[in-house]
Amino acid sequence: MSITENFQRIRESLPENVRLVVAAKQRKPEELREVIAAAANDIGENYVQETEAMQAALGELAGQVRWHLIGHLQTNKINKILPIIDTIQTVESIKKADAIDKRVSNAGKQILSVLIEVNVGEEDSKAGIDPHFENLRRLALHISELSHLQLEGLMTIGPLGGDPEDSRPYFQKTRQLFDRLNALGHPGIQLTTLSMGMTHSYGVAIEEGATMVRIGTAIFGPRSCRIPSQQS
Repeated sequence: MSITENFQRIRESLPENVRLVVAAKQRKPEELREVIAAAANDIGENYVQETEAMQAALGELAGQVRWHLIGHLQTNKINKILPIIDTIQTVESIKKADAIDKRVSNAGKQILSVLIEVNVGEEDSKAGIDPHFENLRRLALHISELSHLQLEGLMTIGPLGGDPEDSRPYFQKTRQLFDRLNALGHPGIQLTTLSMGMTHSYGVAIEEGATMVRIGTAIFGPRSCRIPSQQS
């Protein structure tokens, strides 16, 4: 099936309340052009330099979609990413939130949408705040008091590959944290986005309450063999 057919099939299979972010890591401009022509509204990138290069290659077409940073953001890359991104899904600390907030206005924006990344499995190989509620509550409250950040929700990455059912406990725990934050009743914490699930696990993620899924391989097919990028 073509990229267009894959995208449309997946989009039509999702509940109306679930947004599809097209994960574009290491994809080619022609692949992005096709998926945008197929009515993709949200594109997710992992790296700052790849985002810059892709938007330059797409030209005016880049302005037709919302861009999400779904990879880890190094502090020294904040100035570069802010002008070209609409949502950062990977805020994991008060320090990072403060660093972003201080730079938003300099990037010509008033408010930037952010999600807190939760390392729900507490895996050393993954970024994100630990899943202990008090730490998460403290970070969410801090973001709610910043002038230029709008906290939209939580994001997590479950186990990569394997049986999709292995991801279910991770998604269940993240949903529980999401609900507990909303139950605080704080006016600055009214979360609407729960970003969970990728190609192999998005079905399980939706069953556990995801309102956003990040899908690449099921749309584009396997990536060509390339040395993984080390840029951020």
